[in-house]
Amino acid sequence: MASDLMRTARDTGPRPAGTPKAARAAWVLLGLNVLGSAGAQTIFPIPRSLIQMVTMGSLVAAFTLALAVNVGLRIRASSFLFLLTLLLVPSLISSVSLEAGFGALFRCGRLMLFVATLWLLSRWWDGGLGFVRTHIRMYFVVLMSVVAGLAISPGAAMPDLYGGRLVGALWPLTPPQIGQYTAVIIGLAVLLALGRRTGWRAAMVVVVPSLALLLLSHTRTATVGMLVALVLAIGSLLLTSAAARRFFTWAVVGGTVAAVVFASALQAWFLRGQSTEYLTSLTGRATVWDALLDAPRTLTERLFGTGLSDKSFGGLPIDNSWLAVYDEQGLVGTAVVAAMFLILGGVALLRPPSLQRACAIFLISYVGISSYTEAGLGDASAYLLHLALAASLLAAPSGDTHLPTPAVPRRHVPRWARRLT
Repeated sequence: MASDLMRTARDTGPRPAGTPKAARAAWVLLGLNVLGSAGAQTIFPIPRSLIQMVTMGSLVAAFTLALAVNVGLRIRASSFLFLLTLLLVPSLISSVSLEAGFGALFRCGRLMLFVATLWLLSRWWDGGLGFVRTHIRMYFVVLMSVVAGLAISPGAAMPDLYGGRLVGALWPLTPPQIGQYTAVIIGLAVLLALGRRTGWRAAMVVVVPSLALLLLSHTRTATVGMLVALVLAIGSLLLTSAAARRFFTWAVVGGTVAAVVFASALQAWFLRGQSTEYLTSLTGRATVWDALLDAPRTLTERLFGTGLSDKSFGGLPIDNSWLAVYDEQGLVGTAVVAAMFLILGGVALLRPPSLQRACAIFLISYVGISSYTEAGLGDASAYLLHLALAASLLAAPSGDTHLPTPAVPRRHVPRWARRLT
């Protein structure tokens, strides 16, 4: 697309060749696979078996499409993908015992196919922004389905079961999922605007409705994670970008004024009607965490876990990626996941300042913060897809795929749909 080649006068360096549409479609199918099948009651009841058929079918389709577009099996070396593949070892060792049931083997197969698809797509991991734009568009479409559900049936979209928090009324999405998707695309859209890969008018088309949905979802972890990750990402651009310095200054001033003027409203939103004692116990999560850590385990279970499950313990959600990985893949799996963050973080720190590096820092930081109250780092999930996107941004450009870059006047602002897709 011509819009994918949009650059500013200051951005005159070589640009990697565009990502094929089939590869971007495979990425979208991976995103569909990790949307999940459990959530709120939808306006039109959808059998869970049908949802699982759609999500699993999308994974098979993603692998098939990636294989078709990369029939030569050309891949790029990636420490992140190597570690993700290594994570399959404790997953298989713990799952073959069937302690977690046959579902553990099914989840292992799903993770294997997920990782294999990422390996096939790694051919186009060249530090370009093609997958970033696809990521934004994909989750923006998902969020528009949430908006449609809210418009059709506000009661179903904000049920009492979830304390009046926004859920997916057309597709079963939980408030934390909505918070996660909104936080990620807000951060990426802001960074693209700061890097002049899109205009602020276009970015606001994504940011404003997403911010409204984030507030309606009352997701504290996503909000805090987004703000901290954006500070770190923009901070990485301060020395080289005047736009980043101006935005950071105005954001600090505006945030301080808003915190003073709307202090009581912000406190009420953050507490969500809960007591401070309940909040300090992380809304009851600490009870599950303590029980998980105190449970007796054999040496094999400590090393390799009990097998991939539904991320629950004693019938209650674990809601912590590190404890979930420890429970399912043991200390070995926990060490592998920690190595992923160390490798990605280390590479990001060693890269020179750039928009790609800032986007990667944002994604790594956001996933790291969210991992404290959300599970998903040990299995096929949106969090692993975010980290895969960060890995693609940190990859060195291919030496034989550079194209000349046309300069575009700074004042030129094309339509938003052609700049964020």
